[in-house]
Amino acid sequence: MDKLNENARERKQIKLGEIDTGPILVALLLGFIAVAIFVILRKRSSFRKDILLTGLSESGKSAIFMQLIHGKFPATFTSIKENFGDYQAGSASTRLVDIPGHYRVRDKCLELYKHRAKGIVFVVDSVTAHKDIRDVADFLYTILSDSATQPCSVLVLCNKQDQTTAKSAQVIKSLLESELHTVRDTRSRKLQSVGDEDSSKTITLGKPGRDFEFSHIAQNIQFAEASAKDTELSPLTDWLARLL
Repeated sequence: MDKLNENARERKQIKLGEIDTGPILVALLLGFIAVAIFVILRKRSSFRKDILLTGLSESGKSAIFMQLIHGKFPATFTSIKENFGDYQAGSASTRLVDIPGHYRVRDKCLELYKHRAKGIVFVVDSVTAHKDIRDVADFLYTILSDSATQPCSVLVLCNKQDQTTAKSAQVIKSLLESELHTVRDTRSRKLQSVGDEDSSKTITLGKPGRDFEFSHIAQNIQFAEASAKDTELSPLTDWLARLL
C-alpha cells in the first residue's frame, strides 16, 4: 500500500513538472500591462478638468463667460488676456478659461491650457459668420487638428441668435464644412512642399480624397445656438452638465 502511494506521488510530481508555465507568465504580463494602461488613462482623464472658451474676437465668448460666472451681460467686454472662473453645475464644478480671440495672442494662450482641457466651446458670431468664415474655419481647424485636443469634447456655439440676421447652426455648420475642406487642402500642400517640424503634433482632419464633413471626425463635436445678450444659454449649460 505504501509503495502504491509513493508511486502515485511520483506520478503527480512528474505531471506538475511537465506543466508549461510560459502561457501563465504571458497572461500575468498582459494583465499587468492592462492594469497599468488603465491607471495611466484614468490619471490623464482626471488631469483634464478645464473648459476652454475659444473663438474670434467679437464673437461674444467673453460675454458668455461673464454670464456663466457672474450672471451679468457686460456693455462692452473685449479680453486681451485669459480670464478664469469656477463654474458650478449641481455637485460638479470646473474651471472656465476664456481664451482671447485676437490672432496675436490666442495661439499662445491655447498652447498653455490645451493639455488641461476636458472640453472646448468654440463660439461663432452667427451674424458675421458668412463674412468671417475663412478666419473662423482656420482657427477651428487649428484647434481640431491639434493632437493635444483629441480627447476633448467640442461644442460649436452659434452666438447672437437674438439678432434677425443671425445664421442658424445648421447653416453655419455647412459653411464651416465647405471652408474647412479648403483649409485642409491648403495646409496639406504647405506641409508637403516645405515640411513642418510640428507636423507630428497635428493630424489631418476628415477622410482623404473626400469632402470634409464633421461626421468623419472621431471627436465628439456638437453644434448649438445661443444668445448671451438674452441669457439664452441653456444648450451650453446642458452640454456642460453632461460633460461634468
